[in-house]
Amino acid sequence: MEGLYSWSYSRAREPPTLVRSRSLDDDMRGKPHTVLRATGSDVPTLAGVLARAFMDDPVASWSCRPDGLRAGVLERFNGARVRQLLAHDEVWSTPDLSCAALWAPPGRWKTTAREDMELARCLLHPRLIPRLPLVVGGLVGMERRHPREEPHWYLAVLGTDPSAQGQGLGSAVLAPVLERCDEDGVGAYLESSKERNIDFYARHGFRVTGEIRLPRGPTMWPMWRDPR
Repeated sequence: MEGLYSWSYSRAREPPTLVRSRSLDDDMRGKPHTVLRATGSDVPTLAGVLARAFMDDPVASWSCRPDGLRAGVLERFNGARVRQLLAHDEVWSTPDLSCAALWAPPGRWKTTAREDMELARCLLHPRLIPRLPLVVGGLVGMERRHPREEPHWYLAVLGTDPSAQGQGLGSAVLAPVLERCDEDGVGAYLESSKERNIDFYARHGFRVTGEIRLPRGPTMWPMWRDPR
């Protein structure tokens, strides 16, 4: 599977880096996509895009059951997560910001106490507070299953605006870091919240390593990718 991603990129922070990325889906369609590193000015747009992408997500629905509140909660949560991961300079998106992959580099996947508080504040609504201990318990369970021994890149979030899905954008924004994993001989890890997404990640070299059952909630599938 060598040569799956064909492009070059700069790892410098400024200016934003444009990349011509060829992914699995592009190989079938015959056209590469351009991707770039996101910046702070992109946070509001990406927060909205990721909120729409996860509106029907089982874990999002479990965390925030009231449909009328979910969009706002997800926008605040994803906005906070984008800001946190921008510090690592590995948030990749399409030029129109319709798709993004949020990565944490090796050794930096664990959130700090301050970051945890920022994320918890996104759920501070009178109708959600009674559920907060259950949600926190689920997140703690996920963290306990996170690999600790092998260095790896962590795919914290991957989302595409519903209006742009099915165009190979998800594969394109994954490509820069997966190529770096292969160059450096480092693994990658993620948790899939939808069973139907397992095949998508498997095409990029990930394999299921088990199951995580959230308290009174849905199942998640941890997945690991060895470098190629």
